[in-house]
Amino acid sequence: MTEALNRTDGRREGSMVETEAATEPMTLAFEVTVSSVQELSPNFRRVTFGGYCLRDFGLNEDTLDLRIKLMIPSLAPDGSALPLPAFAMESEGWYREWLAMDPTLRGSMRTYTVRQTRLDAVYPEIDVDFVMHFDEHGRGGPAANWALNATPGDALTLIGPNNRADRPQGGGYGGIEWRPGMAQRVLLAGDETAVPAIAAILESLPSYMTGQAFLEVPEAGDFLEISSPANIQITWLARGAAIGRSRPQGELLQDAVRRAIRVPGWVGIKASDEGPGKEPEDINVDKDILWDTPGRLDARAIEGSRNPDKPSGALPFYAWIAGEAAVIKELRRYLVRDVGIDRKQVAFMGYWRQGKAEG
Repeated sequence: MTEALNRTDGRREGSMVETEAATEPMTLAFEVTVSSVQELSPNFRRVTFGGYCLRDFGLNEDTLDLRIKLMIPSLAPDGSALPLPAFAMESEGWYREWLAMDPTLRGSMRTYTVRQTRLDAVYPEIDVDFVMHFDEHGRGGPAANWALNATPGDALTLIGPNNRADRPQGGGYGGIEWRPGMAQRVLLAGDETAVPAIAAILESLPSYMTGQAFLEVPEAGDFLEISSPANIQITWLARGAAIGRSRPQGELLQDAVRRAIRVPGWVGIKASDEGPGKEPEDINVDKDILWDTPGRLDARAIEGSRNPDKPSGALPFYAWIAGEAAVIKELRRYLVRDVGIDRKQVAFMGYWRQGKAEG
């Protein structure tokens, strides 16, 4: 079954035609409206989106660190939001189609994590937590500015997974990176941009898992209530804590991870007992995206892999680390080179780069 236009606002637009080759698209554009806005802390604001179309949203599994795209609208001279021009999503070329639009009309596309869902409700909803980051002049990015002024009834288009699509387990839609395999000991670490994903992951973990979670945020007022069925020690780190000055971005996070995972003493999570690992290939985080995850690694193609025949998830330890790219790059070097952890056991994700606009 396929649609002429794969945009959905609760109605089926276009005729449904059944053909031998027709398949459901992996991704849909969902036309949603703001149901509510909630101030979670000084630097976090939750926006709840609703729409009957969300019955088709999701992967039929826990959302974990599920990423979606928010289409932040451009503004007309009177300050009202301009409607997003229509674009088809029946092929993988939808992004190029959007990119080719007039920049003054297409708005901005930003990536966010789904914090919670209530897709089985009479009126389905999803929550998205925004980091309200502004510079000393009160200027923020398109998404933060939009969230600051969001009110119930505002319309927005989001791009996310189609739960009717036929996809292999864990495949098709590349919006989830949390894949611990058989690991029972885990580490999660991230700055404020990774807090929604870490929180969603923690809430879904099985009770037999143990480990630690480190979350670095701008101030102590941003410590949020998070619970987990697993035996995970959750540690909040505030850059602007009692010392009276703000610590550099990522400094507390790096210190915490290095204290938690010391060398020596981690033989049980290494690829082998041969000592430190090899230097991972260098990535220029000012030009390239740092996104090094087990699901994206071909074990046999990794130069210098310490355990090329052992698949991802076969070792007892797994780590998920996300945040500012330069900070994540240093943690990647420490865990892979200094500690000797197999790269197939760690997801390293540079969510953003300090000094650069978010993508």
